[in-house]
Amino acid sequence: MPIATHRAPTRTVRTVVRAGVIGAALSGVPSTVHAVLIGADPLEGARAAGTLVLRHEERTPVLLVAATGVHLGLSVGWALVLDRLLAQGRARRWSMPAALGIAALDLGLIGRRFPSIRALPLLPQIADHLAYGWAVGVALDRHRGC
Repeated sequence: MPIATHRAPTRTVRTVVRAGVIGAALSGVPSTVHAVLIGADPLEGARAAGTLVLRHEERTPVLLVAATGVHLGLSVGWALVLDRLLAQGRARRWSMPAALGIAALDLGLIGRRFPSIRALPLLPQIADHLAYGWAVGVALDRHRGC
């Protein structure tokens, strides 16, 4: 994966945060569509994300509020990491492979310690990470004028 060697003078933290928010907004689409198609609960993943900070909470509204903060925080944090690691003009090309690495860390290493995350179907969660990576990569490259 090409590593960034210099920073574009016009890119700001605001731009990277925007890319993270765009990624956050699109990243749940694959698992939500999957849940609807198979007749599962489309909020299951969001509730599971809420348990990352409220491990024993069961009330859906409370978990959804917690999940929003967790999801936005993680999405913006990973966008900042991707912005630093991916070479300029190549974020779109390398962001999806990087998203697979993020998925391995999020789902395989960290998420496995949380029963509600562990219970989620794996492939839709990986697809969510890929959607996130694609969206962030496109947003970063678009701003960079690539």
